[in-house]
Amino acid sequence: MSITKFAEDYCKKLFHDNNSTLAETDPEFVELFDNFAFDEVVNQNDLDERTRFMAILATLIGCQGIDEFHIMVPAALNVGVTPIEVKEIVYQSTAYLGIGRVLPFLNTVNEVLKNRGIKLPLEPQSTTTPDTRLKAGEDAQVAIFGDEMRNFSTFGPTETRHINKWLTDNCFGDYYTRKGLDYKQREMITFCFLAAQGGCEAQLTAHAAANMRIGNDKAFLIKVVSQCLPYIGYPRSLNVLRAIDEAEQRHVPTID
Repeated sequence: MSITKFAEDYCKKLFHDNNSTLAETDPEFVELFDNFAFDEVVNQNDLDERTRFMAILATLIGCQGIDEFHIMVPAALNVGVTPIEVKEIVYQSTAYLGIGRVLPFLNTVNEVLKNRGIKLPLEPQSTTTPDTRLKAGEDAQVAIFGDEMRNFSTFGPTETRHINKWLTDNCFGDYYTRKGLDYKQREMITFCFLAAQGGCEAQLTAHAAANMRIGNDKAFLIKVVSQCLPYIGYPRSLNVLRAIDEAEQRHVPTID
């Protein structure tokens, strides 16, 4: 095989010489993929390693890539993503994919952490109570999307208004208010969940705009998409780029 020196060294850093059986059964494929994903793509931009791997983990959850996720969780830990950050990515994905799709990923993280001798459960990260989660969730929505989200839990027809309330107190109040990740990181991983699963273009565009509003600008989002392309392919990546362009046209002011 003719794997580049950079790709070979990068894989050693990620996987600590844990050789894949594919190198024996599919050497040509390994050469093609490794040289692309672990050399050409990595060297495309200056996205830092921790952000790259938080995005990759979120993307793999979004596209249901459980086998690759099992490989990439140790790699993420090896480049400095913390166990709490990995857990928070998985926890938050429940709001966007549902427990039916998330449970295998949570079990995988627990397996990896236990194999590393990390005691579970990890330190609690919740900051809300049943009495405060609704208000805290609204505060998070307003901080991320703007003042038009104030009182969002009371919007809509009576028969479906409870869904808006759940979006406020559960999605944002239960998850976004947790410690471990900040708003920029949480919006970035949400962007990845939506990008990878497809069929969520309206929500993807809205969250691309939210990312830009809180400081994850267009250039940053393109870097994220570029690093995740090997894991979701070209069609969904091109759809994401279109959503980014549409979000930019909204001219949402950036806040620090």
